[in-house]
Amino acid sequence: MTSPTGPLAGVRVLDLTAVVMGPLATQILGDLGADVITVENRQGDINRTMTRGLVRGLSGVSLNLLRNKRNITLDVANPLGRDALLRIAATCDVFVTNLRPASLERLRLDYPDVAAVRPDVIYCQANGFPSDSSRADDPAFDDIIQTAGGVADLFQRAGLPPMLIPTLLADKVSGLVIVYSIIAALFHRERTGAGQRVEVPMTDALRAFLLAEHGGSAIVGKGPAGYPRILTPNRAPARTADGWIAVQPHRDAQWVALVREAGLDDLADDPRLTNRGLWHEPSFGYETLGRVLATRTTAHWLAFCAEHGIPAAPAAGLDEIIEALPDAEHPAGKYKLIPPPTRFSATPASVRRPAPLPGQHNHEVLAEAGLTETEIDELEAAGVLRGEGQ
Repeated sequence: MTSPTGPLAGVRVLDLTAVVMGPLATQILGDLGADVITVENRQGDINRTMTRGLVRGLSGVSLNLLRNKRNITLDVANPLGRDALLRIAATCDVFVTNLRPASLERLRLDYPDVAAVRPDVIYCQANGFPSDSSRADDPAFDDIIQTAGGVADLFQRAGLPPMLIPTLLADKVSGLVIVYSIIAALFHRERTGAGQRVEVPMTDALRAFLLAEHGGSAIVGKGPAGYPRILTPNRAPARTADGWIAVQPHRDAQWVALVREAGLDDLADDPRLTNRGLWHEPSFGYETLGRVLATRTTAHWLAFCAEHGIPAAPAAGLDEIIEALPDAEHPAGKYKLIPPPTRFSATPASVRRPAPLPGQHNHEVLAEAGLTETEIDELEAAGVLRGEGQ
């Protein structure tokens, strides 16, 4: 393993999260240089079996989500497991979990319990719903939060059946909120020495994300919610003579240039193809783009748009995007690495560790926390640990 070079080098994170939201957050923290210790139960995380993978327990999803992490399998419901966990927590700067409030209380792993062994800890708790709400202990997955957060309503406002966006939107948005919240709390601690509890309700994270533009006129009480240009079923890539392309003219002169290039001169002075007109009739703009772009090839329009400063891109397929990713080696085989998306000039993010198997670092992590070989053997004998790599 190479040494971390990222801005969070030297920060240690104890990760009690599962599925996608929390593991994505801790993957990013790990990419940024943090030493992430993930605690799985003896059955292993769901993300290990979400898709096909290299071997059992290393799905295509988990190979990237679990990178830059060390892994232990610990039954924290067992008093011996809980005690071992708290000994690890005492060595960590950050404790992050998506266990629900009732579970944390039952396990005696609330903020006061962890702060008792690490007073300056950043304790981040992420759940579906706010801890002070009536739904605090309700289970939540991405489908539930997208629906509760208004995503299905967006489709209805666009004249479509209620649907969900075909990506784990709520999970991933919440994961990003977890990351920036932890980093902000670490910055506060750096200045003051004080730790704190940070809560990230998924419903609140998705609400803030969607309403940035879809609060619309309703924010000031002067109209309905929603950003009109986006709430049209015609907002989509358009077919060209030989493929698909997205083009987004944003000046009146660009609309004029496009319609003239397509031989639709009669539309050059149409007031609906102005910024003011498109605010009122966004569907007409997309319908017109469809007519315009169908007259030439994708290559023609890309060259034309580049010449006229019009944003444009050909429609890419997921398979070709994945094929372009760099290859990486895992002890179990070759896979495609999703590179860290941020580029630092002085403290670059990096991928230093391949995704571990469950329990791969049991002895290493427990020994670092001060447990003796005899104590570790006792945990194994009591069934608190899962054998390494099993």
